[in-house]
Amino acid sequence: MEQLIKDNQKYVRAVIKSLTGSENEDLEQEVYIKTWQNLEKYEDKGKFKQWICTIAANLCRDWFRSKSYKAKKSEIASEPILEKASVKPKMEERLDQKSRQKIILNAVNHLPKIYRDVVVLAHFEDMSINEISFKLKIPEGTVKSRLFKAKEILKTNLTFLLGENK
Repeated sequence: MEQLIKDNQKYVRAVIKSLTGSENEDLEQEVYIKTWQNLEKYEDKGKFKQWICTIAANLCRDWFRSKSYKAKKSEIASEPILEKASVKPKMEERLDQKSRQKIILNAVNHLPKIYRDVVVLAHFEDMSINEISFKLKIPEGTVKSRLFKAKEILKTNLTFLLGENK
């Protein structure tokens, strides 16, 4: 079992992180337990790595439906910056859309305050450069440069969402 974990750990972690937006040791442990419990069901038709990653993805989907995720989600949604940017997902939305939104909102929330403010006003409250300038009492050029810098930071931090390795 130890070798199985060692051989597949980076793949399992990558699946969990890409779907949940963060590392989750509890989910990772569950993947290995589920794998061990179902090892006799594995058919040697495909790659073992794909099989264990499928288990990880299914457990992530289950986690999104769990009470602990819903409690964590309501805790995150109560943060001031996310209240303004809240996205009410429809029940039929796919897991990928929900997790992508969560990852993007989390990335915006972790921007330095000067960049976060202009991004929220511009993209979540649909304010113009002029309106943002007036509201924050800063020159329009400063608003533009902060928006540009914020987008650069987000682009760097969220490149993995595009499936690119830049």
